[in-house]
Amino acid sequence: MSASGKVVKLAPGIHWVGVEDWDKRSFDGVMGLPYGTSYNAYLVSGNSKVALVDTVHKPFSDELLHKVQQLVDPLKIDYVVMNHAEPDHGGSISRVLSQAPNARLLANEKGVEMASIFYHVPSDRCSVVKESDAIDLGGRTLKFVSAPWLHWPETMFTFVPEERVLFTCDFFGAHIASDRLFADEIGNIVIPEAKLYYAVIMMPYGRMSATGLDKAAALNPAIIAPSHGPVWRQPEAILDSYQKWTRGPLTAKAIVAYATMWGSTKRLAEAAASALSYEGIETIPYELSLSDLGKLAKDMVDSSAIVVGSPTVLGTLHPVAGNALTMVRMVRPRARIGAFVGSYGWGGGAAIQARTTLESSKIEVVDSLDIKGTPTDKDIERAAALGRNVANKIRDSLSSA
Repeated sequence: MSASGKVVKLAPGIHWVGVEDWDKRSFDGVMGLPYGTSYNAYLVSGNSKVALVDTVHKPFSDELLHKVQQLVDPLKIDYVVMNHAEPDHGGSISRVLSQAPNARLLANEKGVEMASIFYHVPSDRCSVVKESDAIDLGGRTLKFVSAPWLHWPETMFTFVPEERVLFTCDFFGAHIASDRLFADEIGNIVIPEAKLYYAVIMMPYGRMSATGLDKAAALNPAIIAPSHGPVWRQPEAILDSYQKWTRGPLTAKAIVAYATMWGSTKRLAEAAASALSYEGIETIPYELSLSDLGKLAKDMVDSSAIVVGSPTVLGTLHPVAGNALTMVRMVRPRARIGAFVGSYGWGGGAAIQARTTLESSKIEVVDSLDIKGTPTDKDIERAAALGRNVANKIRDSLSSA
């Protein structure tokens, strides 16, 4: 379901013509969407030419065109800018180009290649744009900024310097559907949802995210208009947040993520978590069979340590612990401290697999406890000692940062 046919003015000659997807509850099968999402597209009109910046998910093509028609006849669209080829933004390109037969698709070289593959756009309807290229619309200019791997290889930004509006596609986005477009109108959910979005989508590309942040900040935008969620007309809030998430110091915080079958690993994980908390470390426990892996990723953004707990099942990690470690490997958090607690019946294996996976993510396993059978009082104290050891390692890492 979508909300309405309304358009929203961002600046002179620039309007939001996107759509709200109120009913979507999962994205890429990895992150929950409690607030739905939006697919933002923007119409930029100059004195002589008109450009549509990004499109929307294909099922919403009709609504996009209806909104465009409130502002201009689609026949008058001269350019369709593709900042990113993913289907939730490029999915309506073919439909738009069919209704705007004089329009050319603007994308970088990799983008033009992907537009051909995904949307069968013929080469004679495409123009390749490069870093610092500009298109004059008559009183308004489209300038293009290379931003590869945010989060596909063809991604770029588009900037209108006269109005200082920066279109960043997925970068600076959040999965929120709202009848209010601007972040300052929506309230306190925006930064947490932007952090969740960053964790799952952008954190795997931390170095490129830092570069993209620098490029965006150097333009001194008055408005940042991403492709998902609210528009930032006070962009300092999201720029400052990305600065913390990409480069800022990690916090005195640890995640204790565990799977359990008959309660043994749970008791060890709880003892480690309790000791960490007692030592003054913010400690976030995740019982993995009950947890949203997207939220786990969000807590990884600024955590200094990850403690994994798992029983051994048929010689390997419990499946939900394996999924969590796959998420660690996928999102590449900046944490460098790890530990393991676990239990087994007749043969181990989970501890070795956890160590291998964590170390492949550049996380040093500073302590490990793998017990046979149910934990004794001595085992519980050993788990608590592991928690204290991790706390000391966190304090050491923060003092030397």
